Amino acid sequence: MGENAWAYVSGGAADELTLAENRAAFIRLKLNQGVLADMEGASTGLELFGQQLAHPVLVAPTAFHRLLHPEGEIATATGASAMQAGMVVSAQASLPLEAIAARATPRPWFQLYIQPDRDFTWSLARRAEEAGYAAIVVTVDAPVSLRNREQRAGFRLPPGVEAVNLRGAGAQPGGDAVFGGLLQGMASWADIGALRQRTRLPLLLKGITTPADARRALEAGADGLVVSNHGGRVLDGQPASIEVLPAVAQAVAGRVPLLLDGGIRRGTDVLKALALGARAVMVGRPVLYGLALAGATGVAHVLKLLRTELEVAMAQTGCPRLDSITPDILWQPGNGQ
Repeated sequence: MGENAWAYVSGGAADELTLAENRAAFIRLKLNQGVLADMEGASTGLELFGQQLAHPVLVAPTAFHRLLHPEGEIATATGASAMQAGMVVSAQASLPLEAIAARATPRPWFQLYIQPDRDFTWSLARRAEEAGYAAIVVTVDAPVSLRNREQRAGFRLPPGVEAVNLRGAGAQPGGDAVFGGLLQGMASWADIGALRQRTRLPLLLKGITTPADARRALEAGADGLVVSNHGGRVLDGQPASIEVLPAVAQAVAGRVPLLLDGGIRRGTDVLKALALGARAVMVGRPVLYGLALAGATGVAHVLKLLRTELEVAMAQTGCPRLDSITPDILWQPGNGQ
């Protein structure tokens, strides 16, 4: 991976405080060991939006995989399928969404940005539905951002790499101004309601970090939420995704499934997220590192490591199934001594 690609994949917003905090918050969480548990019939399987998944680790939506490997998202889908991992395909994928869906098992989900051209946005959602995608994931937290590491590196996409599925979307707002410039045509809650009326697929909102927005999302018709600060790439100074998960889970009160992304690097991180209210997690950068190193094989290896580590962590904390993972496995002064 060259310096150009490294700056894009690994960087975060501004001083990258939130990027670092996503990892630090997981490290601060400690686990209680649970011994002599009955692990007969242990499983990581789950049902999510009508799909039976082998484990709760999904590939997060990330852009421009051909920046990292010539086979791009096809290689990612192949590697994820080898590990029976769900994949969320980015609207900014560098290959046609239909070609990616044809290689992905289980059926992938499609990530959508609300474009200034709303008719194009709705047609892209229909296109994903017709291609066999199983859910629509709308990213709601990234109308604008400043990533200084990318700026310092002078990041540019190389020739031949582009968001092919956004051809025809029209020109994006330009100029240096944010208000009255870059934010022209930005998405609103009304757009979520409009999309809800236009698709039969489960609709998730990605980028929810507060109880108030969680409640508003449910009112707008969301079928699921992804608790996420965009991997620390949009607003620096936010708390870690894992830190805000409990409050969002309390507000949602089990009405819809919650997923989490941001900072997942080990199977123990997956376990901690599930203990605090997530049904599943999404993993971005580690998958991209595996893709850059070894294509489909690298992606599969990263996902295999995470699943194996999750199984070990479940065994060591006495949790034979995902529904047996509770906050009690997390150490607090007085409950683990």
